[in-house]
Amino acid sequence: MERRVVVTGMGAVTPLGNNVDMFWENIKHGVCGIDFIKSFDTEDYKSKLAAEVKDFDPEEFMDRKEAKRMDRYCQFAMAAAIEAVKDSELDLDAMEKEKLGVVVGSGIGGIGNIEKQEGNLLEKGPNKVHPLFIPMIISNMAAGNIAIRFGAKGACLNIVTACATGTNCIGEAYRIIQRGEADVVIAGGAEAAITPLSIAGFISLTALSKSLDPKRASIPFDKERDGFVMGEGAGVIILESFEHAAKRGANIYGEIAGYSTTCDAYHITSPAPDGEGAARAMRNAICEAKIDYKDVSYINAHGTGTEYNDKFETKAIKSVFGDYAKKIPISSTKSMTGHLLGAAGAIEAVIAIKALGDNFIPPTIGYKVFDEECDLDYVPNHGKECRVNYSMSNSLGFGGHNAVILFKKWGE
Repeated sequence: MERRVVVTGMGAVTPLGNNVDMFWENIKHGVCGIDFIKSFDTEDYKSKLAAEVKDFDPEEFMDRKEAKRMDRYCQFAMAAAIEAVKDSELDLDAMEKEKLGVVVGSGIGGIGNIEKQEGNLLEKGPNKVHPLFIPMIISNMAAGNIAIRFGAKGACLNIVTACATGTNCIGEAYRIIQRGEADVVIAGGAEAAITPLSIAGFISLTALSKSLDPKRASIPFDKERDGFVMGEGAGVIILESFEHAAKRGANIYGEIAGYSTTCDAYHITSPAPDGEGAARAMRNAICEAKIDYKDVSYINAHGTGTEYNDKFETKAIKSVFGDYAKKIPISSTKSMTGHLLGAAGAIEAVIAIKALGDNFIPPTIGYKVFDEECDLDYVPNHGKECRVNYSMSNSLGFGGHNAVILFKKWGE
């Protein structure tokens, strides 16, 4: 019999706060985390805005030597994991460490260090490349470092599915516990790709907004949308078998009711025009949860603010929910956080879980111009109190990766 899986801890480092409480309060109040890029000179760049993490000091979470051995994305992951573990009140010393796993991914990994060490190579020669260059850039090192920190000897995985990474990591962690291979898994995603090369690459791909107005740059489902805004940070949640959580009297935030991952098999960057892959993932998650589609109370949409994503995701939602689609509150919190790529699904899972506990639907901010092809309830500009029994989080990545996870309000 497959085991029930619950959420018992959460951690976050985001453009809207470096802990879950601050992050959620800013999300609820529709605060915009987007501003002009401060980390490098954007004079020659067509896109100048991003959602950067503010006031982050890695030495609040680790010593200086440890911090210097990690790329920024890995520091974010570690900080979020430390918060999540603390929040869960797990007694790690009493745990069977072979039953403690980690599934934390990054879509791009240590690109900041790639750029920095390439500069050292070209300017100073090969002997000046940092000796820990490789361990700092590979995207499995967030999971590896977290496992070392907490002594996790179970499955330790880094799943990379572009913008679906965070959701896939949480979903696959759920499967590991379901199968009985672990009692607890630390799961999520991290990203730190607001760098000169990364931003230039996404500009060349014509994926980024060129707006100079922070409040009208990331505008999902708005007819005037012109691309996404890069964000950075990390989200980590603690997943635990219900039996293990109940035995220790853990505080339970919610339960994972369903999960699915599919592929469009269509195009390297564009979602399938009919939204079939995303729709299938939503249907599968609902089917696994053994609920009616009308039981879904809230959808945290992928909603990037690109022309095709928003239009095709809307199509996918309509194909799954039919006429009921117009009655479901849907929001894209990327309007506030920007798009965290591999960490997006992870921080959006935190939002979906908090929505259950607070019975609150966060808004899609910056929305002004109605688009006839995006005609659902995107909760424009102001969040609303609403009973939330099931919250769904969608993540759709380059390469046609679709991941959907369905959270259930806690109740034994």
